[in-house]
Amino acid sequence: MSRIHETLSPESFGGNTFHMKRDGARLSHQLSAVKALMLDGQWRSLSQISVHIGSPQTSVSARLRDLRKHEFGGLIVDRRHVANGLYEYRVLR
Repeated sequence: MSRIHETLSPESFGGNTFHMKRDGARLSHQLSAVKALMLDGQWRSLSQISVHIGSPQTSVSARLRDLRKHEFGGLIVDRRHVANGLYEYRVLR
């Protein structure tokens, strides 16, 4: 079992607007998809990640932030500026 699913609880995502029944499975799936893609250490833009996993860029950005949190693995998420406000991200163990 992955570390994400071992530690996932209704409070894991948190926030005032989070509802486990409505959002839990979707957010868990997004998080797993982003993690699986990004653990190869390759640099990708939010747009590239979004297209690959089929989720909006705003959701991808939020899941990258989640990966930094202890309860979701405490991974290193690097960011680098490409040009004109475009950034790329990579995840390191």
